[in-house]
Amino acid sequence: MPEEETLERAEEDKQQGKAASTQAGEFVREEIEHVREGKHGARSAKQAVAIGLSKARRAGVKLPSPKKASKETKEQAARDSRKGRSAGKSKTSAKRSRATSAP
Repeated sequence: MPEEETLERAEEDKQQGKAASTQAGEFVREEIEHVREGKHGARSAKQAVAIGLSKARRAGVKLPSPKKASKETKEQAARDSRKGRSAGKSKTSAKRSRATSAP
């Protein structure tokens, strides 16, 4: 789940009429920071970018699916976009909620 600050910055970019890639850049920036902090084991900047774009799609940023990618990657991007368009965000189960790292 993206940080509240990231969502706010992306929303601000959207209200200013900036491109979807600019909005998504906020999520990518957050992921790069997570890699630097050692929050997860992404090995390269490319992985951090992919994770950030996925989070952006799930947050509702209207990004197209990648042109030069495998079929599985395109399907995952489409799935993320669908999840971002869906109105209702269901509550995270207690078990999953407990499994996340504390802030």
